[in-house]
Amino acid sequence: MNRSDIITQKIISLEELPKKLAYWKFKNKKIVFTNGCFDILHLGHVDYLSKAAGYGDILVVGLNTDASVQRLKGPSRPVNDQTARARLMASLFFITAVVFFDEETPYELIKTIQPDVLVKGSDYKAEDIVGYDIVKEKGGEVVTIDFLEGYSTSGIIQKLRDIE
Repeated sequence: MNRSDIITQKIISLEELPKKLAYWKFKNKKIVFTNGCFDILHLGHVDYLSKAAGYGDILVVGLNTDASVQRLKGPSRPVNDQTARARLMASLFFITAVVFFDEETPYELIKTIQPDVLVKGSDYKAEDIVGYDIVKEKGGEVVTIDFLEGYSTSGIIQKLRDIE
């Protein structure tokens, strides 16, 4: 198997997810979940995701579909389509799996995954994070991580606009 195949195999469908979850849980792996658009992968994302991965054995990233990003961010987004975003995310060694979700929030995905740890940025209060109730009810942990100052997709897009 070549490296490109290894990356592609980390992008799993909702249909494949239960089988993967059963295996990880059978192996007593601590599952961490986070989500986002990750439109233009940058150092802030890598820092955040690597820290999230440190909370467990398996890091599952819920990735907004293109339609979902457009509803959240507007008609000019995403910059990169969902296939490109998923492959970039899957290429990071500390990410175990990437799963798309099309809803406004990943609530149903979190309900399916039942992660041991739910991670979001510290711009959220833990109790306001989507899925907080699911994770806390099963005795899990909800963690917030500070963002790396000076890195944001919107900031990068603005810098590129200013160049023109």
